[in-house]
Amino acid sequence: MRVMSIAKYFIIMVGAGLLVVAFFLYQNSQTFVDKAASTEGTVVGLMESRSEDSITYRPVVQYTPENGSMLEFTSSAGSNPPNYSRGQRIEVLYDPANPANARIKSFFSLWGAPLILAGLGALCFISGAGAFVFSRLAHRSNQSLMENGLRIDTQFQGVERNTAFSINGKYPYQVVAQWLNPSTNQVHVFKSQNIWFDPSSYINTDTIAVFVEPGNFKKHHVDLSFLPKLA
Repeated sequence: MRVMSIAKYFIIMVGAGLLVVAFFLYQNSQTFVDKAASTEGTVVGLMESRSEDSITYRPVVQYTPENGSMLEFTSSAGSNPPNYSRGQRIEVLYDPANPANARIKSFFSLWGAPLILAGLGALCFISGAGAFVFSRLAHRSNQSLMENGLRIDTQFQGVERNTAFSINGKYPYQVVAQWLNPSTNQVHVFKSQNIWFDPSSYINTDTIAVFVEPGNFKKHHVDLSFLPKLA
């Protein structure tokens, strides 16, 4: 549970941080656009940028600001295949107070970075916040079951790994128990919440209490209050 708690807060913090950076990048681009002057530029080359598994091409642009000499810049935005070709004429925005500060007038060149960071930040923040809300609701549900649910004494079956979920490559454990409903002659299998240590050596009983919602045994809580807490 401590691992999960740390992970949730970490994801929320990363998401919030990305959103803050995205906001400042947006403000920077908006300020630049508001005061920028416009001129025509020419793509004179394509700069190749390599990463581990991909290649992108960034346009090298020459332009002449008003009452100035010819300048050149390389766009921070790249793509593969390239969005521009040598000799292509494009609109360039530049800062009149600092003509060397220039950008291609296109949506992605101006707003691509803040948009991508905002998307990643929102995804992380919503994921972390969702996990936090889910854990709080699950805790309340378990408390309600223990206070108002039907208690049944089940037979301990063993401990297994929950391979459907992992953090940093580690899978949590679950306690498995079963109970034969004498009214229906049906066997119900119950699995506990995720446990981040192997509880096998701490289970010295054949029966484990499970609290269920009457009429809906899928909604249950395996009582593991007898287990030690993870440090």
